[in-house]
Amino acid sequence: MKKAFLLFGLLMLALGSYAQSNLASGVHMADLPIVYLPANSTIHFISPENIQYVDISAKNLVGDLPVKNIVRLKYKTDTLQSSSDAVVTIAGEKFLAQYRVVYSPPNGGAIESNIEIVPADMRLLDFPGISLSQKELRGYAVDVFAQKPERHLEQSKAYGIKAQLYHIYTLGDYVFLDLGYENGSKLAYDIDELRFKVDDKKITKASTVQSLEIKPELALFDVAGFKKRYRNVFVFKKFTFPGNKLLHIELSEKQLSGRIITLSIPYKDVLDADVIEPTSTINRLCHWRRFMGMVLLVLA
Repeated sequence: MKKAFLLFGLLMLALGSYAQSNLASGVHMADLPIVYLPANSTIHFISPENIQYVDISAKNLVGDLPVKNIVRLKYKTDTLQSSSDAVVTIAGEKFLAQYRVVYSPPNGGAIESNIEIVPADMRLLDFPGISLSQKELRGYAVDVFAQKPERHLEQSKAYGIKAQLYHIYTLGDYVFLDLGYENGSKLAYDIDELRFKVDDKKITKASTVQSLEIKPELALFDVAGFKKRYRNVFVFKKFTFPGNKLLHIELSEKQLSGRIITLSIPYKDVLDADVIEPTSTINRLCHWRRFMGMVLLVLA
């Protein structure tokens, strides 16, 4: 909750700075991109990033976020005022865009129902704590997945399942874990959950067990189970832990079988992580082709 209030405060501060910049540079409401909206219609602003904040300047308009990257907007029919325009402000993870919404009569002609937020309408922002957007993280996760795993850093076996950590990468404030599982049994594995926990290396009966669970910012795939192979890339905010602890990756199966496989990662592996280099457009296209060719194989 504290993080949410902090982010909201940072957004409001950035929006205030943006408004002052607009006034200083002579940007007025009349200069904003115009979107026409009839009384009984709905328009959708589609963002390339998850939307963090929306402001609607007029009370006769109502909006919501049906999904994380879409703003839905329409008039309140009981308070419609055809003469009043509104300014809609949309802040993504790394941009801010503003539009002027103008009332259009029902017979005013063709109306766009879906508005793509394009770079020409954006002003780049730099929010502390948001160094890469979800779209960018997913793109780099695809780059990692497209690399053929030639080795493994750590592995463990249990119940006919082999878990392997293929690689660890870093990029700015993020850590990418490339994980794989192979099912040597004849029973398909139905995933219950995959948890990442920092635990003590040695646990004695007299000691108090301290376990810290960390949550990934992104998982490249959302998979319910696998028959033979499973590979995924998980992205975390940069984390550290002392040498007397381990990062435990615990894969558990749905009941009734309930097979659990734990993979232990020492901090040395994290410190020795390779750095992801920015990918050119041509290389990324090659990665996407390789990625699509590998998906069916590793998720079999």
